[in-house]
Amino acid sequence: MTTTQNPAPAKTSRAPAAAPRGRPRLTGDLLIRYAFVFPALIYMIAFFGYPIIKNVVMSFQAYDFTTFFNGHAPFIGFDNYAATFSDPIFLRALGNTALFTIGSIIGQFVIGMGLALYFRRKFPLSGFLRSLLLLPWLLPMIVSAAVWRWILEQDNGALNEFLSGIGLVSDPIPWLNSSDTALIAVIMVNIWLGIPFNVVLLYSGLQSIPDELYEAGQLDGATGWKSFRHITLPMLRPVVSVVLLLGVIYTIKVLDLIIGLTGGGPANATQTLATRSYEMSFIEFDFGQGAALSNILILIALAFSLVYLRANARAAQNG
Repeated sequence: MTTTQNPAPAKTSRAPAAAPRGRPRLTGDLLIRYAFVFPALIYMIAFFGYPIIKNVVMSFQAYDFTTFFNGHAPFIGFDNYAATFSDPIFLRALGNTALFTIGSIIGQFVIGMGLALYFRRKFPLSGFLRSLLLLPWLLPMIVSAAVWRWILEQDNGALNEFLSGIGLVSDPIPWLNSSDTALIAVIMVNIWLGIPFNVVLLYSGLQSIPDELYEAGQLDGATGWKSFRHITLPMLRPVVSVVLLLGVIYTIKVLDLIIGLTGGGPANATQTLATRSYEMSFIEFDFGQGAALSNILILIALAFSLVYLRANARAAQNG
């Protein structure tokens, strides 16, 4: 009598159960990622988020010098904004801010682009000369303002002495003492300060353009201006966008340079939104109205940034 053994049932391999959908589990790697992000988040909240929120709250309060003693800052709604818009200096400061920003950005970009194209060529001491262009960045702003105040002085300034020595002017020009020339002088100084920023970024962008493109362009007759227009500018579009956007943001809030040169004068000829906000807060001690004015300045910079980024993204898609 033979006995038959039933074969053992085959083992079936089961696929691992799919992770349940929903919120991911806090694994070790995820906790490590959060641990790295957390200090940066705390820094942003403490040094950027809280001051902005506090500034917005102050703009709706009667926050003045007496508030530091009694701690009382009553809510007054939009009175600070109404007082800001009705201030006769506001329109003058707004116009000066526009002129100062546009003039500075155009001057910095044009000169910076020219110098970047010049230094793209290989010649002796090019690296040393490029390093000298960084001097305005290395000097503290208050030192630069003091030096330029001496250069632009009406009676014994170096610039007037030079212009008189070569016979271009007969009478000293009141660069910082006249309402007709003060804003022009401040724009010139700010252009000098912004040139290194433009040269560094634009030169880096030029270095990333392959030489083969220019060689191919020469075969098609694209030299000189045509090469710059059809090769250099399209390839530099991302860098140019960053340079112009950051330049506007930095320029629209310039304060220490104008305070060091003219203090907003003469006769509010160099008064900008930034200097007027400083004047309202720390000279007239109307912190509520000063906060309202600074919020307007922030909104202008934010609006320009959004419009510019949107237009640049649309141009990149069309291109």
